[in-house]
Amino acid sequence: QVRLVESGGGLVQTGGSLRLSCAASGSIVRINAMNWYRQAPGKQRELVATIPSGGSTDYADSVKGRFTISRDNAENTVYLQMNSLKPEDTGVYYCNVNIVRFGRQSGFDYWGQGTQVTVSS
Repeated sequence: QVRLVESGGGLVQTGGSLRLSCAASGSIVRINAMNWYRQAPGKQRELVATIPSGGSTDYADSVKGRFTISRDNAENTVYLQMNSLKPEDTGVYYCNVNIVRFGRQSGFDYWGQGTQVTVSS
């Protein structure tokens, strides 16, 4: 079984910063891509940032230059550093991780429980 636990959300003023964390635990052989999504009220869930097991990161245009995704493979954790936050960054942030479990050949996508980020104007 695999578990993802998110932390780091909260309320911040415009221009502020937050750092989200998502730690994976359980019967993990390998972690492939790690992603952050967000869902604003009344909108569809959107991909914010992605970091593969190897290779370069990628970001939604709306967060480029402000957000940084990183990972600690020893701790099976992905981070999202969010700077210069804007009210339009408000939403529930979800980590999404592709994990290969013991006894399996291919990876499966797992989701965190979500953490609320609110940016006040």
